[in-house]
Amino acid sequence: MHKSRLACLVIDCKDGDLERHETFWTSALGRNREEGAKDPKYRDLIGPAGEMRVLLQSVEHEPRVHIDIETDNVPAEVARLKKLGAVEAGACKTWVVMQAPSGHRFCVVNPQRPDFEENANVWPD
Repeated sequence: MHKSRLACLVIDCKDGDLERHETFWTSALGRNREEGAKDPKYRDLIGPAGEMRVLLQSVEHEPRVHIDIETDNVPAEVARLKKLGAVEAGACKTWVVMQAPSGHRFCVVNPQRPDFEENANVWPD
């Protein structure tokens, strides 16, 4: 058995100027800036504790928005999603990029939010 749930809305920004994009999106969504970003390619937009995470990501492809599904077992979640019709599009660092039957890309990632354990869906393996 493993767990998973919707974790994050990721706003992919192509031109690499995350400072400018962060200024816009924090104002547009009523969120706060991340203090001391650990990776220059990413910016968390900080909101209330119970809300979904919103992340800006610097990318090379065209701008888009995608979701992350967090799980305590990436290989098991990838296998479950493949049975539902998704295909694996690639791997990056610790996560897997998938494509839904609708053509939408999304990522399967390790747990990101502190309340994952008590609020995730439980799936039989």
